[in-house]
Amino acid sequence: MAGIGSSNYWEDLRKQARQLENELDLKLVSFSKLCTSYSSSRDGRRGETSDTTPLLNNSTQDRMFDTMSVEIEQLLAKLTGVNDKMAEYTNTPGTASLNAALMHTLQRHRDILQDYTHEFHKTKGNFLAIREREDLLGSVRKDIETYKSVYLADYSIIAMATKENMTSQRGMLKSIHSRVNTLANRFPTINSLIQRINLRKRRDSLILGTVIGVCTILLLLYAFH
Repeated sequence: MAGIGSSNYWEDLRKQARQLENELDLKLVSFSKLCTSYSSSRDGRRGETSDTTPLLNNSTQDRMFDTMSVEIEQLLAKLTGVNDKMAEYTNTPGTASLNAALMHTLQRHRDILQDYTHEFHKTKGNFLAIREREDLLGSVRKDIETYKSVYLADYSIIAMATKENMTSQRGMLKSIHSRVNTLANRFPTINSLIQRINLRKRRDSLILGTVIGVCTILLLLYAFH
């Protein structure tokens, strides 16, 4: 490499900076696509019931995210180092006549570094926010499915028990009714006794109703007398 005081050294630094900037540009484009595809794939799988494929896909994308994040951070660190060396070069003796042009070039490379750093952190933040949101939604959906499964199972058990109980009661009532009819048919005396009892109950009801009616009328007459 050329000495720090030579123009070739400056050109070598500029060449390194441009190469790193090109690599960062490509990496950031791929990084942004990864974030977009992660969001799209999650949205497309929300209606699926199987958990096997989504877990595999998410795991792969998470590993890619971690790997690309490290690579981009390393490239940003290298570009920062090159910019620092360019800044040192502008302060070396013999560069005063070119200082304005050198500072203009250095500032342009610094602006590019700042833009790439901002874009990386923004994309990374969006990716992490999407992943956190989707993990939370997935947990909520899992809880809902678990609750629905337990609720449906309990409801089915209660419905079956109720149905069996009603069937048993209907059978018991039919059995009692059948036995009463059998006794009444086999023993006319019992049948006659049952009829007399029912007749007396109706008669007592009529008498009681008549008494209550008369008492009510008398109370009303007394009240308005």
